[in-house]
Amino acid sequence: MGVVNLQNIRQAEGLMDDLHEVRTKIEQRINLERYSNNQKSIVITGNKIMRICLLAGLSSKEARDMNMIEHIQMSKTSNRIFETLFTLHNLGGVYSALLKLRYNGLSVDWENTSLKSKIINAEILRGSKILANDNVLDEWLLNTNFFGSNTKAGRIPFLNMNIGSYEDNIAAYLNLNGRDITNTQILVAGTTGSGKSNLLAVLLNEIRKLSIDSSYPVNFLLFDYKGEFSDPANNAWLDLFEVDRTSILDPIVSPLPFNPFKDFSGKSQNEINLYSTELATAICSIDNARMSANMSNRLSEAIINAYKKTQNRAVAFDLILKEYTALQPERDRDKDDSIKSVLKQLIRTNLFAKDDSVDLIKESFIVKMDGFPKDGPIAKAIVYFIVSKLNTIYEKLPKQATDEECVELRHFSIIDEAHYMLGFDNKPLRDLIAVGRNKGLSIILATQNMDSYKSEYFDFYANAQYPLIMKQQSINDSVIKDLFGVSGNEFLEIKQAISGLQKGELIIKNPTAITLGLGKKYKKIKVSHLI
Repeated sequence: MGVVNLQNIRQAEGLMDDLHEVRTKIEQRINLERYSNNQKSIVITGNKIMRICLLAGLSSKEARDMNMIEHIQMSKTSNRIFETLFTLHNLGGVYSALLKLRYNGLSVDWENTSLKSKIINAEILRGSKILANDNVLDEWLLNTNFFGSNTKAGRIPFLNMNIGSYEDNIAAYLNLNGRDITNTQILVAGTTGSGKSNLLAVLLNEIRKLSIDSSYPVNFLLFDYKGEFSDPANNAWLDLFEVDRTSILDPIVSPLPFNPFKDFSGKSQNEINLYSTELATAICSIDNARMSANMSNRLSEAIINAYKKTQNRAVAFDLILKEYTALQPERDRDKDDSIKSVLKQLIRTNLFAKDDSVDLIKESFIVKMDGFPKDGPIAKAIVYFIVSKLNTIYEKLPKQATDEECVELRHFSIIDEAHYMLGFDNKPLRDLIAVGRNKGLSIILATQNMDSYKSEYFDFYANAQYPLIMKQQSINDSVIKDLFGVSGNEFLEIKQAISGLQKGELIIKNPTAITLGLGKKYKKIKVSHLI
């Protein structure tokens, strides 16, 4: 037969735990005891430690025992090994040749995906045992033979995500960064129990596994409203995204590691005035209480005065409160109004640090949100200010790189329960979508109902490449008609298709049928089960 197909290889149960010892030993050897403030220790990703151990295992000439391999238990959650483990540096042919060499003379059906998975895991585990010997590990790490490279390692990865299958078991792909793709915004609409969390995990898993080993890794920031992704009981999920618990930010435990306000050093007063108006509007909007125009104007003026006190450097909530109080009539300064109440909540909860200690774009983070009411001012403030901070970082980035096939993607923001952030004029969110197109930055919004994405402030459907519709609690007829461009029988057919969706199923626009005016204007996808 030809080259062994190394796609859809599953992980063995507890594989990453079995690799912990050798992973730790390698990290101890390659890291210094102490780094300067702007440096951090190197962390070996799961993909990298598996690749190192696989190479070590396949280097061993010891006889293979098929009986031992058959007893390997595969992951109960069907965790896959990222295909980039095998494709990096175009080494797929080398792995294939080594596998055939080491299993020569044994009865191996290389078309059997389950058996191939067990063999790959056996070789990874073999390599981990070999490298656990300190002398062997040192010899491997000190091997400095380098060869000329003619690889694709420096190329932009093609993010053609396999999220499940169409009818007749045909693989379903979403092309995120081909040159002909207008944008990379993804909208998910699905009621509780429709499979949204699993879909988000599949999207993240695909984005990471296709890019993590390239020169253009795609990082992410996930707002975890339900606390599922940050739950210690679900630590195995983190391996799917090539992160660990250091990526989880919990505002209840410690302030988010950045200052949320813009620094206007060297900028014009007009820029501060515009920002102050936007910020005042946002603070008023994130609370459900009624606020008068006078209160909003006073808040805007207080923000301007706060920037005067800091000489245009980033301000803080307590300074804004102080300036707001100073602008009140003297008789009202000891009283709390709606704005002072919100500001005091933001001060009391100590959500943000005074200085930036992380780069929200160059690293991946999960923000734990389940400690706050979803529709309350604190949860809204966290999302609003983080998105605003992302925009500030985006503005300073160079334009995304391109090659003959793909455009660079740098970062994804994932907002679950996004409907809480769509009910007001959320300028940072709109800016994120607009600015991100040319900077390699994108967004995934997930909400319960389709109609949340069309409001008086912004039509998110019109700006999204991939609206993914899952089971709905209620179906908005006008949204279906606008989204799919249908009426009459075609409209009824799509409405019926949405009503009939089961957990883990979704429908997506069929652009070919829409363009040609032939066939169904939607396709149904069964999403891969991951978590």
